[in-house]
Amino acid sequence: MNHRSTAALLVISALLLLLAAGCTATPQDTKTLEASGPSPADEAYARGFAEYGAANYRIAEERFAEAYALYTGVGDTDKALTARNAIFRANRTYMEYPFDRAAAEAALRERIPGITDAAIAKWLDTRAQTIVSENETLYFYDVAGNYLYAHPDEMQKQNERNLDFDYIARYAWSENRSGGSGPYVNPVRYAGVERLEIPHEAFPSSGILKIWFPLPVETDAQRNVTVTNLSAPDFIVAGPFTTGDIGYVYYEVPAEAVNGDLVITADIAFTSYEQIFEDIDPALVGEYNTSDPEYLLYTRSERNIEITDAVREKAREIVGNETNPHLQAQMIYYHIIETYPYSHVPHASLDAREPKVAESTYMFKTGHGDCGTQSLLFSAFCRSLGIPARALGGYQMIIAETPGGHFWSEYYLPGYGWVPNDVTVAEAADWVVLPGEKRTAFKDYYAANLDPARLVIQKNVDAPMDPALPDDAVFFRVVRQVPAVVSDTADYDLDLFCMGCFGISLTAADQ
Repeated sequence: MNHRSTAALLVISALLLLLAAGCTATPQDTKTLEASGPSPADEAYARGFAEYGAANYRIAEERFAEAYALYTGVGDTDKALTARNAIFRANRTYMEYPFDRAAAEAALRERIPGITDAAIAKWLDTRAQTIVSENETLYFYDVAGNYLYAHPDEMQKQNERNLDFDYIARYAWSENRSGGSGPYVNPVRYAGVERLEIPHEAFPSSGILKIWFPLPVETDAQRNVTVTNLSAPDFIVAGPFTTGDIGYVYYEVPAEAVNGDLVITADIAFTSYEQIFEDIDPALVGEYNTSDPEYLLYTRSERNIEITDAVREKAREIVGNETNPHLQAQMIYYHIIETYPYSHVPHASLDAREPKVAESTYMFKTGHGDCGTQSLLFSAFCRSLGIPARALGGYQMIIAETPGGHFWSEYYLPGYGWVPNDVTVAEAADWVVLPGEKRTAFKDYYAANLDPARLVIQKNVDAPMDPALPDDAVFFRVVRQVPAVVSDTADYDLDLFCMGCFGISLTAADQ
């Protein structure tokens, strides 16, 4: 059972839409395998476990597939499910690394005309994201794109004709701050449709399909959320929820109830406000109530926002002797822009590993990351200093009218509220040729302001849902911009497949 080529294509398309998680079995997984003596299936599973531990991920996937077939053949559904999930985890560990050395070199030459052999060798030997499987070094699918992000001069050449930066900067360079009260101005009303379509041939033949379908959520800057015309109402078990930390509706769909393609749609509308906090007076920032539940929530270490001793030490180094939380957060924002260049990230591999590799820690250790890891590391640095911070997930319409998956950050200041920033959009100013003063103004805008071209799905990337996502299921736990899809009966990675089956269309009108 070799999923390498198809799975790689799936993840490449899906993760790029997100502009955006080793493991075999967890301790809970192995409990079911200890109840009796080893069978041929048990032995195949154990070999898979050993191969995974030896970084032979493709062989491990094959051994888990063998175990899955044997368990299925004798009707042991519990162990079959454990083996199936191990297949998915092993595959996700290496699937984002489809290139050998020669293929990686070819990808760089195709994407970057004129690149030298020396530049290629330096990139592949020192900076490129890699994984070793079966003693072979494999290279990340966007090895060429990440080279461009790390070399702004080359990126600027390629963006000279195909990136409308004036459109991107339409809020940052605008003098218009009217149309609202307080920090919330320039409201824009968005309306559109969310759509998940799973082809009939991809639908499991039996069992219950569990779907957590994303929806807009109310925030200080995203108001008047409406959700209408939810399809398949007979299968709704919980929700819709549009308040709290995350917006979603939960479906359970019996396989026998689906005769054709499964289509789930929702009409959504919301008003998004531009957020302007550029005039914060550090002297007027109040004191934190350190016993408040929300303070405790947003200053703790979590699954994807991990506070380590090294993170604490680095945060203290960044801020030096500064003690004001607003000024500290600003120093962290500019430090990330200047120190951690944007790059696409192997999210599937990070999320598949056990123990789990925190997104924030990955960026902290590697020195690069995407919108998710940048906002998560910003939050980790702030939290380590006692500043409540969080990463929001949803969509941006600032680069183009078509919604693109995105993450950004907020930090909390008593007397002011949640102050937004967007490290990734700010860094985009380095990808084009601009006068210095315009580049500076653009980055300064996104230090404590935010455009209204946003759709918020989750206010906290580690927010739980009810019902909770199963601990043993394999899916992207940091990403809720797309549906989470869980099936105990599908024999392929349905959650990954469904990432390419979901889309959002929106139209906007100034209010």
